[in-house]
Parts: sequence; structure tokens; C-alpha cells
Amino acid sequence: MKIIMLGAPGAGKGTQAKQISSKYDIPHISTGDIFRANIKNGTELGKKAKGYMDKGALVPDELTCDLVMDRIKQEDCKNGFVLDGFPRTIPQAEALTAALEKIGEKMDFAINVDVPDENIVNRMSGRRACLECGATYHIVSIPPKKEGICDNCGSELVLRDDDKPETVQKRLDVYHEQTQPLIDYYDKQGILKTVDGTVPMEQVFADIVAILQ
Repeated sequence: MKIIMLGAPGAGKGTQAKQISSKYDIPHISTGDIFRANIKNGTELGKKAKGYMDKGALVPDELTCDLVMDRIKQEDCKNGFVLDGFPRTIPQAEALTAALEKIGEKMDFAINVDVPDENIVNRMSGRRACLECGATYHIVSIPPKKEGICDNCGSELVLRDDDKPETVQKRLDVYHEQTQPLIDYYDKQGILKTVDGTVPMEQVFADIVAILQ
């Protein structure tokens, strides 16, 4: 079972990808993890990727696709995998489709966790983080016992720059421009399934399981 997770930043696709990975015993593959592993292990592909990252440049699509393909050819992916954070653009999706065709494979599902922008802005701007111990809270869904103070270590909680409404909106604008077209791309391939990401996380997961079965 080969699955791609789609959805805006903050839609909760990473959380769902981890749960799918755990339930079906297939690897959860994120490009960030692949880059880190290859760089740490000093692989040829890792050295190439590091060259771009050290300059603050984006790793080219072709190299990113090579890294992903290298990962999915490993033994633990023989029963499938969940891709999270790749592909992000149409050229990446086309490169992935072509690379999979070469080895006689194709993706089975592209699952879109659909959440309106307004919900995402509210969801992320409600996050609070403890910079001391790394604990995270949400002023509505998981508030600390004492407002603005971390339950674990008593440090002050902050709204990270990443979670400020204007930053979140910028990230959403980039998503709509670059990544939203993937929804049409996978719809045309007949593998797109959309779930409502505004319902509780357990319900989102139940809806995904119903699709996969």
C-alpha cells in the first residue's frame, strides 16, 4: 500500500501519516528525515544534498526524487510506505511517477486532509511552546494548567514566529500556489481521496482507514 499524504501546513497530515504507518506497519517517510539520514551517513546523495543546503539553496527536484526512490527501494518498504511532505510540486510528482514506472510500481492512494485556511490560522496561532523543555500546548484544545506557564518546567510559554497568523497565511499562500495543483494531478490519476480534517483527529484517522480498506 503506497500512500501520499496531501494537505496544507497545519492540516495534521503528519500526525495521520504516523498513525497509518503504525497501524499498517509500513514506513512513514518524510523528506526531512531522508535528508538528515543521508547527510549523517555521508552517502553520495547526502553529500550532494548537503552542498545545496549549506548554501541555503533548495535541493533540486531530481535529487530529492533520487533520495526518495533510494529510500523506497529498501527492504522495509516492500509492503508499502507513507510519503509525507513529498511531492510538493507538479514537477516533483511527475518525477516520482516516472521513477516508479521504471520499476513497475505506482502510487495507490493520495489522501488529502482538507482544512479551510481560517481553521488552520486559528489552530496554529493558538499554539504555545516552551523554549526550555520543548513542550507544546494549545490555548483551546490543550491549555497549560496555568495560563502562559509550562506544566513541565514552569518556564514561560511563547507564540513562535512560525505560528503567528501572518506567517501562517504566507505559508498557506505558497501551499495554494505550489502544492494545491497536486490535488488535481492525483485526481486525474484516479487515486485522490479527500477527508475532512476539521473533525477530531480520531475521526480523521477512522475515515482514512475506511478508505484504505
